[in-house]
Amino acid sequence: MTNQPFTEAQKQYLAGFTMGADVARAVRGLPVLAGSGGANSNSATVQIGGSSIAGSKPVPIAQLPEQMAYDAQDGFLSQGKKLSSEEQAKREKNPLDLWNEVVERSERGEFPKGSDVFLTKYHGLFYVAPAQNSFMCRMRIPGGEIRDYQLLGLADLSDGSAGGCIDITTRANLQIREIPARQAANILYGLRDLGIISLGAGGDNIRNVTASPLSGVDPDELIETLPIARRMHHYITQHREMYGLPRKFNIAFDGGGRISALDDTNDIGFHAVRVKHDFATSQVPAGDYFELTLGGITGHCDFARGTGVLLREEETLKVARAIIRVYIQHGDRTDRKRARLKYLLDSWGFDKFLEHVQAEFGEPFRRFEITSAQRHMAEDRLAHVDFHAQKQIGKCYVGIVFPVGRMTSDQARGLAEIARRYGSGRLRLTVWQNLIIPDIDEADCDRVREDVLRLGLDYSATNIRAGLVACTGSAGCKFAASNTKRHALEIAEYLESRFELDAPINIHVTGCHHSCAQHYIGDIGLIGAKVEIGDDLVEGYDVVVGGGWGENRAIGRVVATKLTVAEVLLRLTQILTAYVEQRDFNETFNAFIRRQSDAQVVELGSRALVADRSAGQSLFAR
Repeated sequence: MTNQPFTEAQKQYLAGFTMGADVARAVRGLPVLAGSGGANSNSATVQIGGSSIAGSKPVPIAQLPEQMAYDAQDGFLSQGKKLSSEEQAKREKNPLDLWNEVVERSERGEFPKGSDVFLTKYHGLFYVAPAQNSFMCRMRIPGGEIRDYQLLGLADLSDGSAGGCIDITTRANLQIREIPARQAANILYGLRDLGIISLGAGGDNIRNVTASPLSGVDPDELIETLPIARRMHHYITQHREMYGLPRKFNIAFDGGGRISALDDTNDIGFHAVRVKHDFATSQVPAGDYFELTLGGITGHCDFARGTGVLLREEETLKVARAIIRVYIQHGDRTDRKRARLKYLLDSWGFDKFLEHVQAEFGEPFRRFEITSAQRHMAEDRLAHVDFHAQKQIGKCYVGIVFPVGRMTSDQARGLAEIARRYGSGRLRLTVWQNLIIPDIDEADCDRVREDVLRLGLDYSATNIRAGLVACTGSAGCKFAASNTKRHALEIAEYLESRFELDAPINIHVTGCHHSCAQHYIGDIGLIGAKVEIGDDLVEGYDVVVGGGWGENRAIGRVVATKLTVAEVLLRLTQILTAYVEQRDFNETFNAFIRRQSDAQVVELGSRALVADRSAGQSLFAR
């Protein structure tokens, strides 16, 4: 060591080091180090979400991905508006950088408090008190495909650190519940060891990207969507600006096959269509494309709407990126109820929004009269259950029935073994809360049937149970008004004992206005409600009928509100009796409801109400 001044190279090194330290601190919402102008005195300043970073040279804003979200917040503040509490929390502490806090809390056996409850969701951990004094962990399973070893690992993880069950969600995803505070870090470590990501699975993020469950094996699909969904997933996880949204965001790719991905309920939907030679133009040659749709949010009574934009497979990711960036920059950050993409579209109109997206995309969009493009009519509402032939000769897949999307860890191990022994080790999750094992040799189907039944599961279902969907409900969600999973099973059992239907009827049971089970698109939809009986509040539901998706899209119409569970059973019995007795030949339930007037819909089953509600509560016991 000598007493000589720093060389120029040493000055530059120290300046870069202090600059990097201050960038990291500012991004995490921490104050910059005092006097961190570096070895040189000619420091520069960069603004990040209200924090100043000092350094020897200016740092281009493009190097700071989060800046886009901070700039959007600043825009509202400059207008004298107040950020929502969630936006303020994100502004004060970057949720992507909470790993150490989450691990340290877990080591102390503590749950998060205050705004940290919300911020911790960015790591997939939901503190679900007061429903349960525990965490739920949601994952990201891109396109809904999981491997046998991953399912085995999740079973062990659930047994060792959670409640011994695994839930399948309506986004072809998985959740583990009943996680004690001390096990939170073990869950996060365990998922990463299995190659499963939970970052961004909750909070204001792009949720699990869905694809057609039969991608690559469907004899009727136009475009294989699983590889695209995976690329979208990896793009999201590798770009921090994709986590700076005003609220959550859903993306789905539907290849036009037998099982719907429900793309029209997503913020961005890509649905495969075919342009035939008779309608082709020089700008749009004959071939298969994705139709771009925007703004689906059926919990707010809106489907994704067509844009007239057709995209090649390789263009979808770039367009999705452009849409999300426009949403980040212009979505509402003051009113959570209006922070979804639908409301930006309502405010701007589609033309203005698409102009901004096209500018981000950097190329003119391919416009086409969408009525001249052919959508496949191949959907089979029972294709997600039982055995079906694949497009690969001699191969089949089996859809396993989970009436409300829950499997035990032992069942998960058994299914993983079936996939390994008889299939390719791959398993597919669906938006209908069940699981598919593909690539089974036809000669092995009988052995697979035996093994599935031995697990206490089934591969066949009634026309009521096959379309039964239920969210977590009050047993595991603080927002839900009713125990949806328990009631869904009771409702299915009750109706199956009274009706043998020759066509599937979807019953969607959701616990609250978040509509995780998408009650508005079910043939019959139930949304949890508290019902007054004397001085007590009991669990109950509002009832809607006539919902649909795809070619039969419709928002269900309200039949009744605030019915007890016993009254719901009576009402549904009367509605289905009317359908069976009054329908035209081979008429679907959806078609039957649609030809009823609003008054007739409300009238359906009104005679079923019991005068004495307290007496009606004993209905389950009879």
